Amino acid sequence: MDRIQRAFAQKNAFITFLTAGDPSLEKTAEYILELERAGADLVEIGIPFSDPIAEGPVIQEADLRALGSGTTVDRIFEMVKTLRKKTQIPLVLMTYLNPVFHYGYEAFFERCREAQIDGIIIPDLPFEEKGEVESVCLTYGVTLISMIAPTSRERIRRIAGEARGFLYVVSSMGVTGVRSEITTDLDAILREIRSVTDVPAAVGFGIHTPDQAARIARQADGVIVGSALVKLIARYGDHAHDQLGAYTRMMKAAMQEAE
Repeated sequence: MDRIQRAFAQKNAFITFLTAGDPSLEKTAEYILELERAGADLVEIGIPFSDPIAEGPVIQEADLRALGSGTTVDRIFEMVKTLRKKTQIPLVLMTYLNPVFHYGYEAFFERCREAQIDGIIIPDLPFEEKGEVESVCLTYGVTLISMIAPTSRERIRRIAGEARGFLYVVSSMGVTGVRSEITTDLDAILREIRSVTDVPAAVGFGIHTPDQAARIARQADGVIVGSALVKLIARYGDHAHDQLGAYTRMMKAAMQEAE
């Protein structure tokens, strides 16, 4: 059983996201450890990018802060490599295709293996064009995580049927960011997924309250929260440890009560 599989072994995995380098890579490492202590089961690490088309203003601003502080892909790999001496929590990169392409697929995923990165999410990589990237991922032991959006419709079964690690189910149309209400028929999407695969399905985009987390936990195998955590880091900067821990414990407790 690999690290990603272990994250979902108890069902209701709580998946957290933060932007590498916001406010610094040193703090990113500290915050990942804090999230783990508070109950996070898997952490997505966003590689800051100048044109993050799937992100709302909260994560866009975090990307700009991280880039402004001198964050680079190489420095992120070094941070994760050092962090691995302290934790075995599953770590998944979230990035766009451009940084990976320009780094070079072979070189990028070799660095992933060296740093013990478990997986990668590339929101702007079309499913139909994933073959070249996935083949390199497999060579270096990195899981390419597929995404399913409400617009996937007839493609849901095809995407799910080839999924590895876990499926990232997008809860709502649009970009990332907290939402007061999630109206997508997630039950229907999850039924389609489960008709073709046992790969766990985690739901993200917009989830930020305990009630939302509990509701999603009753439907899916995992809950993904990003913007709410990034907002706490934006507000508290170098001193967000307590707030991140308290928020994570609150969300995790709501999910456990929903079981």
